[in-house]
Amino acid sequence: MDDAWMISLEDAQARLPDDPDVFRFWYGLRRGTMKVGLYAPKGEDRQGPHKQDELYIVIRGSGDFIKGEERRRFAAHDVLFVEAGMMHRFENFSADFATWVVFWGPLGGEGETCDRAEPTT
Repeated sequence: MDDAWMISLEDAQARLPDDPDVFRFWYGLRRGTMKVGLYAPKGEDRQGPHKQDELYIVIRGSGDFIKGEERRRFAAHDVLFVEAGMMHRFENFSADFATWVVFWGPLGGEGETCDRAEPTT
């Protein structure tokens, strides 16, 4: 799929492993340092810190997101940012939980702070 520029949720879901004991993740797009995948854990999120900055774009479901020492509720359509190397995980998530995951940039992250963007005019 090196030349792919679009993936559908339906196609990505069909490529996820059925076994809940297997890491339920599939990369659909890659270009340079950027990778996009679908993540849909069942029961428990066993991931650890990643080497690149990361965005989660929640497709469906809800639960708690732990990032470092913080815990926040999340729901469908929320966007979550995690700096490279930061401990994080999803907890208490609904059975239908699924999220797009986007990794990009250099190993170790871009190193700048994450601020709420101001509206453009």
